[in-house]
Amino acid sequence: MAARVLSAPAAWRPGLWRQLWADVDCVFERDPAARHRLEVITAYPGVHAVLGHRLAHALWCAGLRYPARLVSHACRWLTHIDIHPGARIGARLFIDHGCGVVIGETAELGDDVTLYHGVTLGGTSWHAGKRHPTVREGVVIGAGAKVLGPIEIGAHARIGANSVVIEPVPAGTTVVGIPGRAVLPLRQRRITDHGIDLDHHLMPDPVGKAVACLLERVQALELRLGKPGAACEAEAQALCAGPCAGEPPPSMPAAAEPRSEPETVS
Repeated sequence: MAARVLSAPAAWRPGLWRQLWADVDCVFERDPAARHRLEVITAYPGVHAVLGHRLAHALWCAGLRYPARLVSHACRWLTHIDIHPGARIGARLFIDHGCGVVIGETAELGDDVTLYHGVTLGGTSWHAGKRHPTVREGVVIGAGAKVLGPIEIGAHARIGANSVVIEPVPAGTTVVGIPGRAVLPLRQRRITDHGIDLDHHLMPDPVGKAVACLLERVQALELRLGKPGAACEAEAQALCAGPCAGEPPPSMPAAAEPRSEPETVS
């Protein structure tokens, strides 16, 4: 009887090893604090979590569900990053700092995704099936953001810190707030040489801009006493027409001094 030849486990295939090295090398593109590979391999919990997930996912796909969960649990204990072994993760995922990151079982991540600490890719249903987000390539999700449900985050989108996203996000869009709302089109974003926008702190404030524009509008209306109405209308429209992305809100008018009420003589 011919000897049975066993194929090499998925965790030891050369393609996977190249992917593991790519996970390490991508850190240098997105973290200026990284100095050399030894530091990244030994002192970056986000890298440890991704490497551990590659092994756990290989076991999961091979039908070894319990060992896969044990590997995932050990990685969670070591890194404080919880990635279900069933999650499908693309190449060059970078989890910066990493503490508190949760990625659910049916989540799918494309290539070159960046997650900051406290990010949750969670589900909204207790039923089996697709219940976690699909994150396309090049997406950056800021610290503390929650992306919930079987929604799709389009390629190269940005999710602002502490946002709660429960609706699909188009490609190339920036989303901020609770619930998340799109505010920044692709043409207004600053893309770095390596194609990933890491300025996740430059988030617009549409509510602040609306309040500032309202105050400017009130000021323009008050000026009608000394200007023609058409001029005031044009001035008010010019003050509020500019984009709010990455810009501070317009200067607020100085508060008027309180009027002294006449004393009542009894």
